[in-house]
Amino acid sequence: HTKKDKRFKLSTTLTSIKNRLSFFTLCVAMSLPTYIRRAGLVAGAGTVYIGAVYLGLQLYGVGCKHPDDHLTSTATTSGNKVKSYVFDPRRTATFQRIAHAYDDEIAKDEFVMGINLLRRALLYFHARGDVLEVGAGTGRNLGYYPGKSTVRKIVLTDSSDKMLLRAKDKLKCMSASERERYEIIEANAENLQLFGDNSFDTIVDTFGLCSFDDPVKVLKELQRVCRP
Repeated sequence: HTKKDKRFKLSTTLTSIKNRLSFFTLCVAMSLPTYIRRAGLVAGAGTVYIGAVYLGLQLYGVGCKHPDDHLTSTATTSGNKVKSYVFDPRRTATFQRIAHAYDDEIAKDEFVMGINLLRRALLYFHARGDVLEVGAGTGRNLGYYPGKSTVRKIVLTDSSDKMLLRAKDKLKCMSASERERYEIIEANAENLQLFGDNSFDTIVDTFGLCSFDDPVKVLKELQRVCRP
């Protein structure tokens, strides 16, 4: 009886394992089309993104008769002059031209990528006291700053007055008590002579460094006006 019991238990165990393997195989078979579809979507999205970047470079690169036409700034390295691709005299003019449609063009992209949540988190955890925001543009950070008990004053600056006009329109929608702590000034982030040393407790810059002609100079200016 003992041998029969052992054989019965072994047979039952093998049958159970076989059933579980069959169930697992069935689950994998049923899930496989879903994974294939997801992989296809990822591949398709990647292809669209790469294509969009390529087309953007082609479109925005048009207009230069010579590759070096827009390279007007130089830097000296080991005695040799090296042209910089950063400086572009058309940069501000470009923002002036697209200011009226800027928010509409990027709103959906920022929503999909969760940029609005990142803006809110950045300001909630880091903005304190007197705040200077450079490259403020159309004021896409408006509405995300903490209350008056945390942030006393917010100065928005940008080199494009038309972008700042959009920010001013947004301020008009705020209550008078909320609006009074904001100030909008047209200023180049590379030259903040309007402000003395150690003038602000917090400096805010979201997606601005890529739009400045001399990012290093901007960072030095921000360090100068920021309190230790």
